[in-house]
Amino acid sequence: MAIARPVRALGLAAIVMWCFFLWNMFSPSAPIRKPNDFNGVFERDPNLDPTGEPEGVLVRTSEDYAPGMKASARINATLLALVRNEELEGMLSAMDDLERTWNHKFNYPWTFFNEVPFTEEFKKKTQAKTKAECRYELIPRAHWDMPSWINKDLYEESAKVLLKNDVQYADKLSYHQMCRWNSGMFYKHPAIADMQYYWRVEPNVHFFCDVDYDVFRYMQDNNKTYGFTINLYDSPATVPTLWPETLKFIAEHPEYVHENNAMDWLTDKVRRPEHNRKAGGYSTCHFWSNFEIADLKFWRSKAYEDYFNHLDRAGGFFYERWGDAPVHSVALGLFEDASRIHWFRDIGYQHIPFFNCPNSKKCKGCVTGKLTDGESFLYKEDCRPNWFKYVGMN
Repeated sequence: MAIARPVRALGLAAIVMWCFFLWNMFSPSAPIRKPNDFNGVFERDPNLDPTGEPEGVLVRTSEDYAPGMKASARINATLLALVRNEELEGMLSAMDDLERTWNHKFNYPWTFFNEVPFTEEFKKKTQAKTKAECRYELIPRAHWDMPSWINKDLYEESAKVLLKNDVQYADKLSYHQMCRWNSGMFYKHPAIADMQYYWRVEPNVHFFCDVDYDVFRYMQDNNKTYGFTINLYDSPATVPTLWPETLKFIAEHPEYVHENNAMDWLTDKVRRPEHNRKAGGYSTCHFWSNFEIADLKFWRSKAYEDYFNHLDRAGGFFYERWGDAPVHSVALGLFEDASRIHWFRDIGYQHIPFFNCPNSKKCKGCVTGKLTDGESFLYKEDCRPNWFKYVGMN
């Protein structure tokens, strides 16, 4: 009898707990959890990694939050495109893909930038591609024009030398202006002053995979600063003094270099020693920034602003052909915690001639693991193996 009383008490407690569980599950106020709902509950697809890593993509779900902690609200973010009126058809194609695979579920606004006013045709046709708000912004001349300290004669002579070295677009002033604007000006535009994140989209790019979670929320909830899909070697002829200038800068500001940096990735000389030699110690590895999902706070930080201003005064955006991709990549590799840089392996993407094509049933129109549909020698341009070697796979 002495044993029976605790047993009956334990049984009563179990019944009470079971009733509470049923009430909690079927109460009208209980949340209905669906994998693709807009409440922070996402799927884990074990087949998303083209390299064959078995654990797939880790994305945060409601269960990942501490008790009582909720998923974040809608993120202050935009899809961002620098595009000309004459690139309308290519922009519409890119919008078709991204709206179909992702944005029709979340309706983030589009922000279009141009150095000249957009035509009514451009506005009408782009707005027709999305239910989201479209914003059409003019770049201030002060942000676009060649700065006053650049010697025009030296620029023209430098362009001739670059052309002899087979540097593409070396004689196109607008290309140099674009690289400088994407490096250090776009985030200063008043139109995105209140934005925290952006997803850069260019004309004629393609997206192949259904993405069922809010990538901006993923960035925020997982404390990520920058997201990429493709990681390549750059042409050393475009950046011969970028790394030497960078070394000058960090010698003056060692306090900006993060203790968990990606210096080894930036300076590797094993896989492509000739690149390292020609670029003054820089591997030329960089995130291909025609795709980037990023936290604007990094570009607006004092470390990056000081770095950009140093590079801008050095003149390499015009005397050489420094692109925003190596500039962004070097800054991230030095001044940011490498663990906050994320490979979006699950986003199928193409910018001619390179692909990121995951192994997933959610992807259509690309070949799993294929880097390029161009010449076979282009495969050696892939710098992701170096990133995985020195930093990891997120």
